[in-house]
Amino acid sequence: MKNINERDQSKGYIPLRLIIRDKMKRFSERDESFICENCKKEVSPLIYSSRDHCPYCLYSKHVDINPGDRENPCKGLLKPIGIEKYKDTYKILYQCQKCKISHKNIVAKDDDMNMIIQISKI
Repeated sequence: MKNINERDQSKGYIPLRLIIRDKMKRFSERDESFICENCKKEVSPLIYSSRDHCPYCLYSKHVDINPGDRENPCKGLLKPIGIEKYKDTYKILYQCQKCKISHKNIVAKDDDMNMIIQISKI
């Protein structure tokens, strides 16, 4: 008798553990400095993780398909439109100003708390 994983794969289903393993392989850590295209401030690397948005105005850029790959052809600005609770922290909710897709990023420790509060009231 086949085990569940072999049976599922034969029907075209992929076990969750393989999906998670594949997704983790697609994460490329990128912690680079940049000039924010929205507020024009210089943004330094985050150090403890990969910087993915401006800590001053909270804008991001639609550059990744998978985290850190910089392969998204859109390159539109991601406007912060809300905040949601996530585990013991928060996520910034975004909408791309070019392609209109929604996206989320985890709040960084050095993000402007006044901007987070302002966005949470939207």
